[in-house]
Amino acid sequence: MSILVVDDMKSMRLTIRKMLQNLNRRMTLRFAENGKDGLALLKSTPCDLAIIDWNMPVMNGIQMLEEIRKDKALRDMPVIMVTAEAERDIVNEVAETEIDGYLLKPLTLQSLDSKIKTVVNRVNHPDPVTLHRKKARDFEEQGDYTSAINEIKSALHHKPSASRLLRKLGLLHFRIQKNNIAVKCLEKAVEVNNQDIISRVYLGDFFLKSNELDKAGRYYLEILSLSTKYNDRAYDIGERLLMEKKRSLALDIFSKVIVRSQKQNAAKDRVIKICMENNELEYPKSLLEQSIRENPSNYDMVYKSGLMHLESGDWEKALKRFNTVDRHVRGHVEAKLQIAKIYYKNRKILKADDYLNQILRIQPDHEEAILMRREI
Repeated sequence: MSILVVDDMKSMRLTIRKMLQNLNRRMTLRFAENGKDGLALLKSTPCDLAIIDWNMPVMNGIQMLEEIRKDKALRDMPVIMVTAEAERDIVNEVAETEIDGYLLKPLTLQSLDSKIKTVVNRVNHPDPVTLHRKKARDFEEQGDYTSAINEIKSALHHKPSASRLLRKLGLLHFRIQKNNIAVKCLEKAVEVNNQDIISRVYLGDFFLKSNELDKAGRYYLEILSLSTKYNDRAYDIGERLLMEKKRSLALDIFSKVIVRSQKQNAAKDRVIKICMENNELEYPKSLLEQSIRENPSNYDMVYKSGLMHLESGDWEKALKRFNTVDRHVRGHVEAKLQIAKIYYKNRKILKADDYLNQILRIQPDHEEAILMRREI
């Protein structure tokens, strides 16, 4: 048996090699440092089994696996995914890929041996579900969707609650324009597997195209609870919901994105920008206030809070925020300009003029400050 081991850490490659050698089996071992190199090696020298690390530079394990499954010459090769991560996001993502097994680091000789035996046995003695699924794939590639559907139905007789089979049945019905049946199949897949992210994505996207935004939004809320992979898409859906005056659902989606994001400040900034562009002020205002409470010295947030209060007509709170920035951030021209505008609007001309002078000492060619001074 020939085995390809793909891992960016040399120590891990050596560890797996030693473990495999200790199994006392006749095998040829090949190694690669990342998915791109591993894929090139497979295309020149196919292997019987690949053991791939999930987290690698250049091309990670998931990306490599996707390329393997696209290649007709390689797609049936069994793959074992190795990951050091036990987080729910990663476990869910790995579970949704076409892998034959996965292992958590640190590996043990027993776990590696057991997993290889299980995977190889499954390849050598495929169950009826696998046989029907492969026949369905062949029919689909020939454009015979009716026969492909019948093969998936036969597979479902053996595993009636297999969400992947139900999903596939749904996608095949989309192919023949039977959308109602397709949706029911995908809804059944979601019902039998509450971790099925992919079926939810298909449903969410279908309802988006059908302009059924409430349904699409609810599915994306569920998706966001399971994975952070679709956060970027969720921003767009939230914005569409805001534009259609579906405020409550839009804000639920934005809140979920922020909570699940690894970079919460960046997520808040993006949500605030979307909200302001769509005349939603109360929610971003609360986000900014929360950020300021958590980090009072984040003067960028303090300044944005001032702009938000100004936008909503509360110039006193805005002035308070801008003054805070002005006291703590030397030469903050934008804060000084906002203070000058507020004083000018409220007929406090001398104070406005004082701040305009401060701006012009820092930036003598500041056009807006020059224009305001001329008006004064």
